[in-house]
Amino acid sequence: MSAQSQSTQSVKIVTADPSAIGLFGLAIVTLVASSQKLEITTGLSYAIPWAIFLGAFAQLFASIQDAKHNNTFGMTAFGAYAFFWFGMGASWLIKLGVFGTTLAEGVDPKQLGFVFLGYLIFTLFMTIGAVEANRVLLIIFILIDFLFLGLSMDAFGVAAEFFHKLAAVSEMAIAAVSFYGCGASVLNAHFGRTFLPVGAPLRIFKK
Repeated sequence: MSAQSQSTQSVKIVTADPSAIGLFGLAIVTLVASSQKLEITTGLSYAIPWAIFLGAFAQLFASIQDAKHNNTFGMTAFGAYAFFWFGMGASWLIKLGVFGTTLAEGVDPKQLGFVFLGYLIFTLFMTIGAVEANRVLLIIFILIDFLFLGLSMDAFGVAAEFFHKLAAVSEMAIAAVSFYGCGASVLNAHFGRTFLPVGAPLRIFKK
């Protein structure tokens, strides 16, 4: 051994909770998308950039940051929905003919229906995880379940009018609750106390 004493120091790098920016991205994209579904606004042209830059990139950023926190649940949730909005933005561009008439004319809504069905399955088991997160997140995931149920059935042509409305209302509600969750995440961290309550985990699966 060396005569000189050696010491090892560990440096802990602390990064901010990315939930706020992820929830803000979710809130903005669902707000604008639901406005189109509810026929408050028309067209998709102005929905696309917000789907890509807020729905997709903001949530992807949150996913990457959650990975640094070793938060598998947050990383997976934000990442999966980020890529959903990348896909939806590209799908809308195809539908609008941006990539040419051949792609636009070959659109089959039922293919999106299978995407929505897959995301419904994904969201159902993520909802189980949200039970042990907090109640705001649990409400958001339950609303996303209803959103994908509505989108799936609408795309498959099953009671399309009813399920389209279900998707639209659920999406608007997701925006409202996500804004609250974003505000709670920012202000609770900023003030160092519970300024806006998010509700305790239900403690069903984890004691």
